[in-house]
Amino acid sequence: MNRWLRLAAMLALLALLMTAFAIPASRASEADDDDDTSADLPKVANDIAGDRVGSKTDDQVVEREEQAIHIDGLSVSEVKQLRERSDKFAFQTEVNRMMKLIINSLYKNKDIFLRELISNASDALDKIRFLSVSDPKLLGETTQLRIQIFADAANKVLHITDTGVGMTRDDLIRNLGTIAKSGTAEFLHQMQESQTADASSLIGQFGVGFYSAFLVADTVVVTTKHNDDKQYIWESDASSFSIVEDPRGNTLGRGSTISLHLKEEAHDFLDQETVRNLIRKYSEFINYPIYLFVSTEAEVTPPAMGHGSSSEEEAADTETETSEDADVQEEPAAAAEKPNGDGTSDWELLNANKPIWTRAAKDIADDEYVRFYKGFSKDEKDPLTHIHFSAEGDVSFRSILFIPSEAPQNMLTDFHKKVNNIKMYVRRVFITDEFDEMLPRYLSFISGVVDSDDLPLNVSRETLQQHKLLKVIKKKLVRKALEMIKKLAEDDEDKEKYKTFWKAYGTNIKLGLIDDFANRSRLAKLLRFPSSNSDTDDTSLTDYLARMKEGQSNIFFMAGLNREETSTSPFVERLLKRGYEVLYLVDPVDEYTIQNLPEFEGKKFQNVAKEGLKFGDETDSQERRFKKIEKQFKPLTDWLRTKLEKFLDKAVISTRLTGSPCALVASSYGWSGNMERIMKAQAYSIQNDPTTAFYAAQKKTLELNPGHPLVRELLNRVKDEPESVETLDLATLLYETSVLRSGYSLKDSADFATRIERILRLSMDVDPEAKVDAIFDDEDAFADEEEEEVEEVETFGEEDHVGEDEIPAEEHRDEL
Repeated sequence: MNRWLRLAAMLALLALLMTAFAIPASRASEADDDDDTSADLPKVANDIAGDRVGSKTDDQVVEREEQAIHIDGLSVSEVKQLRERSDKFAFQTEVNRMMKLIINSLYKNKDIFLRELISNASDALDKIRFLSVSDPKLLGETTQLRIQIFADAANKVLHITDTGVGMTRDDLIRNLGTIAKSGTAEFLHQMQESQTADASSLIGQFGVGFYSAFLVADTVVVTTKHNDDKQYIWESDASSFSIVEDPRGNTLGRGSTISLHLKEEAHDFLDQETVRNLIRKYSEFINYPIYLFVSTEAEVTPPAMGHGSSSEEEAADTETETSEDADVQEEPAAAAEKPNGDGTSDWELLNANKPIWTRAAKDIADDEYVRFYKGFSKDEKDPLTHIHFSAEGDVSFRSILFIPSEAPQNMLTDFHKKVNNIKMYVRRVFITDEFDEMLPRYLSFISGVVDSDDLPLNVSRETLQQHKLLKVIKKKLVRKALEMIKKLAEDDEDKEKYKTFWKAYGTNIKLGLIDDFANRSRLAKLLRFPSSNSDTDDTSLTDYLARMKEGQSNIFFMAGLNREETSTSPFVERLLKRGYEVLYLVDPVDEYTIQNLPEFEGKKFQNVAKEGLKFGDETDSQERRFKKIEKQFKPLTDWLRTKLEKFLDKAVISTRLTGSPCALVASSYGWSGNMERIMKAQAYSIQNDPTTAFYAAQKKTLELNPGHPLVRELLNRVKDEPESVETLDLATLLYETSVLRSGYSLKDSADFATRIERILRLSMDVDPEAKVDAIFDDEDAFADEEEEEVEEVETFGEEDHVGEDEIPAEEHRDEL
């Protein structure tokens, strides 16, 4: 008895294990009665009935069956018989919960389903191409490796067909029945065991990416044919799946067709333009040609998408190369299916723009780069320059970077906005262009592509798993971008190109020098400034150093509003007279830039508008002479420091002036006149900002030209009449004019105007106390003047009246 109990328990356990591991149900022909009650598994995911997948009524199931009837070319009864004979399976690994995660959480954008399915199709094509290298017979009659897409708007079904390796019945159960069970993963493992490198180009035949189809589809049907098996139909509604042998036989030749029965909210993906744009966005550089069936008619006969399609027959002479390293040849656009014979339907090639970055740079002509850039960036103008390179190391990738010939509109006003100029591909499949900073902001004008064969991705392909690898890529991209600009700057044959570049992007390079400390020395060599050496051409810092005078230890620069202002500034007078070259910093960001560049190749920068100016060639005799003059003018400098105490820190004798009487010089850590003007013009400046207030309150130094007659006369007046109001007025006016000439603004312009008027009165011998006549305020005086004018007019009329007989003859009028 115990033996029978143990046997019964073992049978029960065996039945439980069979249910858990999805053993196919009995065929309908073997147990009709049981089949009626248990053969068809439910089409509704009971535990996720409230999610975005939604429930489906029996009527909806019938409607979907009728839609499938037209697509599959089977009658209603044939479809019913087909499903009765099919093997039913339940998804493994708690598929309902996982499916809910995939459909509702895993992917941010539903439109990436097309990218995933095309990527899978490309992988299947990679497999058969690789296998055919050793056995060309595997291609059979289906020699064209391609992907075809047909949007059946009438039946709301989107078909994606490839002529890849296809799947056997066991492949369907193993690869499509388990989440994250990838056929490619096993294929990669086999290729690694055989030490074959070509398999590294595979992403995944049907891994999690395949299930992104349920983002847009209620039902997914996969029709597939493998060389080693019959043609099968796999069908699923996200809760279970079934597999049955295709009663139509071999219609594909080899490969797979995925038919998506779209949800109502996903019918937009039946629009030809929508599909076209998605393919060009995500899959433009897939190795194999992608065709879209386009038609101008409302309804068309579904095209043949197997080994017998006319497009394949017409393009037979362009057989795809199957060698391991050969690029797949695209079928000519003229090879098209015209099922209606009226020219209204056609197969359109969508990815004619090939990924030239996969080829060696030496094999690519310049005009190919130009064509690729225009197609890639949609820019009508040729790029200014480009760089094509590959990188090895922690992460391997290929890249092409371009510099547009014109800067984008609002480039600087939108400087901190995210741009999408760098597109990331993994094995020619577009992943994203939404990076925070694939290139730093100052290089955001550069556009290009980055394609990696081994960059790891997460299950959704939308976010890179290892951000440290992105940092490595970014670092290499910045180095190569700066190398590209450097080559452009050093191109002696075409110097106009760098002039064009600098005019468009010079400010970006300066901002980069401020922000990018790691590449500061590289960026410094790219800088260009106007200088006293040339009235037309800008100069580099390297060229400036080559022209420096013997003994000169600093790089002199003067910052101002424009070249005219800086070149006529009192601060550069003696420098220019003695033959020193001065850089003119006329861009608002220039002075910031130099402040962040302490030195260049061992030479420090000297702002000639600040104190401490040294020429570098002073002699001992000059020093002795300076001290003698300084002692001679000490009464004036002491008097000015006392009388103008609220404005000045001190007054000193200057060695930098030749024609101007004086200049107002900032301290080493103070604001120059140019910097003060910029800071006051800031739109987002804070009125009571303590830092701004500190710099604004810094007192300046008044430097005097001892050789100027005004300064000498002022010295005499200070000696003779130190307390005279006129002397103080002259000294204050001299200070205020130096404020303006030095680039600063007056704090009290009204007081300055009053002082000017007082000086003018004295110079014109006008009594300083003379009052202003109130002409328009005295109405009585104005009335008396009018009466006097009327009387004068009347008197003139009586005395000078001329009679008619006194009018001269016409012939004498001209003489008169």
